[in-house]
Amino acid sequence: MKRDFLRLSDCSRAEHRALFERARVLKQRRREGQRDTTLAGRTLVLIFEKPSTRTRLSFEAAMFQLGGHALTLNASDSQMGRGETVADTARVVSRYADAIMLRTFGDDRLRAFADAATVPVINGLSDGAHPVQLLADLFTIEERLVSVEGKTVAFLGDGSSNMARSWIEAAGLFQFQLRIGAPAAYSAHPDHGEAPSARPERSEAESRGHPKPGTNPVHITEDATEAVRGADVIATDVWTSMGQEAEAQKRRKELSGYRVDEALVKRAKPGCIVLHCLPAHRGEEITDGVIDGPQSEIFDEAENRLHVQKALLEQLLDALHASEVVPPKRK
Repeated sequence: MKRDFLRLSDCSRAEHRALFERARVLKQRRREGQRDTTLAGRTLVLIFEKPSTRTRLSFEAAMFQLGGHALTLNASDSQMGRGETVADTARVVSRYADAIMLRTFGDDRLRAFADAATVPVINGLSDGAHPVQLLADLFTIEERLVSVEGKTVAFLGDGSSNMARSWIEAAGLFQFQLRIGAPAAYSAHPDHGEAPSARPERSEAESRGHPKPGTNPVHITEDATEAVRGADVIATDVWTSMGQEAEAQKRRKELSGYRVDEALVKRAKPGCIVLHCLPAHRGEEITDGVIDGPQSEIFDEAENRLHVQKALLEQLLDALHASEVVPPKRK
C-alpha cells in the first residue's frame, strides 16, 4: 500500500525520529565522499505549479546521489497547463514514476492528485503546508540543540502562512513550545495546524508571550519582543508568498514590526539559533546582520533539505516496496 507525505502528521513521531537518524548518516556519508545506491532504478517526477530553487535542486540531487533519476515538469509546459485534470495527470504519471512530488496552490488540488496517484506523493509546498521544509528545520534544530523537544520556538511574520501552519503541526508532534508573533490580521487560525494537540490558544497571559505550564504548546502574541523572549529558536519567512504579490506593499507596512534584526535576536536566549526557509527579502523580514551573523543556521538549514529528503524518499519507497505482493508462480 502506498504512503503519501502531504503533511508532517502523515508520519508518526517514531518514523520522524528514524528519518532524522537516517538523514544524519546520509549527510555524514556524503561528507566522507561515500556513495549510496539505495534508489537505483527508481524515478521521481517533480511537478511544479509554483516556481522553486531549493525544492527542485534538493530533490533532483537527492535522487541522483542515491542512484535514481528525477524528471522535472513545469505545469505550464504540460497538459495540466492546458486543462487536463489533476486526476488524469496523476494516473498517467504514476505509470512512469516510482514517486511524485507536487508543488502547488490549494490543498484540495494536492489531495485530489494524491487520491488519484498510485505511487507515493510528496507535498513540495502548498497553500496550507510546507512539510519538507519543516523536516529540514527540525533536523537543523536537533543538530545544533540536541533535541527540539521541550524547546521554545518563536515564529515571526505572517502567522497564517503555510510555514506557520506547519510549525503549528510540528509543535504538537514534537512537544515544543511555539510562539507566533504576528498582527491580529495575520494570526493563526485554530485549525491551521489541524493536529488537535497543537491548536493555538490565546489568553491574556499567553498573548503576552508567557504560556501556562502544561497547556497547549502553541501561543499567539502581537508583541514580537515577547514572542522571542527566552526563545531557543527564531524562525521567519517572507511576508509576501507566491500568489500574494498584489498585497506586497500592504504587507510590508503591516508586518514591519516583526522584522528579525540584531536587537530582537538579543531578546532571545543566549545561543539562540535563527532559521529562514529562503528566499529571503534582506532588510524586509530579516536583516543582513542576522542572516550572515553567528547565530544564523539558515544555509545549513537549506543544505539539510537534501539530506532529510533523501531519507524521506527511502522511507516512502521502501514502504511501497515492502507492501508489494509477489504473485505466486503458475504451476
